[in-house]
Amino acid sequence: LEDKNPLSRFPHWAQNHRHPFGESIPSQRSSDIFGAITENAKQKFFLLQAKRRLEKEYLAYDTTSVSSYSELIKQARYGRNKDHEPLAQINLALLFGQSSRLPVYYRKLAGNINDVTTIKHLISDLSFLEIDKVKLVMDRGLYSEDNINALFEKHYKFLIGAKKSLHFVRNVLDDVRDSMKTRACYSSDYSINYYSKIIEWSYMAKKPRSGATETGTRRVYLHLYFDDQKAVDDKTVFNSLLDTLEEEIMTNRRTQEHDTLYQKYYDISSTPVRGTVLVPKQEAISAIEKNYGYFALMSNDIKDPLEALLIYRLKDLA
Repeated sequence: LEDKNPLSRFPHWAQNHRHPFGESIPSQRSSDIFGAITENAKQKFFLLQAKRRLEKEYLAYDTTSVSSYSELIKQARYGRNKDHEPLAQINLALLFGQSSRLPVYYRKLAGNINDVTTIKHLISDLSFLEIDKVKLVMDRGLYSEDNINALFEKHYKFLIGAKKSLHFVRNVLDDVRDSMKTRACYSSDYSINYYSKIIEWSYMAKKPRSGATETGTRRVYLHLYFDDQKAVDDKTVFNSLLDTLEEEIMTNRRTQEHDTLYQKYYDISSTPVRGTVLVPKQEAISAIEKNYGYFALMSNDIKDPLEALLIYRLKDLA
């Protein structure tokens, strides 16, 4: 009932407000109240809440992981821990309205389910919510060809981050990398350069009944951006990574997680006299450096790149 304040502040709130219980609610009583809410009741609430949302509102979808020491929680599994903690975890998925800031749906998932796979659960559950016009905004960690095809199959509108390493993003970016830094492609309101292009998406899906494969093309708006401040941040982060890799190699404290990176960015040799010798692979390093400050979004709905950027950024404000 108070913005961003935990339930532990309820006694303070109760001193200044009237409410049905009439006195402060202790912690254990709060737990009993929440525990009494059944899963069916939660789903009914979200079903009714979904019907109240704005028809034009984009729904932001994201996941997070919660680490746990518990050996009793069935869904606590070892997965890709975002905080790099050596613990089992539970994944939580949340869907909320960007304008209303109201939750539309949430789901607990086993900790070994990756972000990309959660889209399958989302699409299945959205049918229950009976939302006529689904419009989703998601970060690039949820991107996969299968997910995009599934969204097209359901006729859902989407806005999603796309990795610069994807071939269709890389091909367009290579063509406009320098030209999009001109004044004509600059927005003073957003302090950013931008470029958009319509591309053809190679659509493929299996029909559930016949099992036949349907193929074709779908129109997608690819939006590219260049941010000077992001370029500075990208440079700092990448060089910090290289510093870490070099230190791990030279001190003989390599990690399995970085094995592919050692080989990607360095020629490593060892001699009795000089010991370990590192020679940076400049071509591989330059391939990263040239993309400092660039990022990409793709949508089958939003034509305007600045509108797409605004909607995408709003998902991180909740």
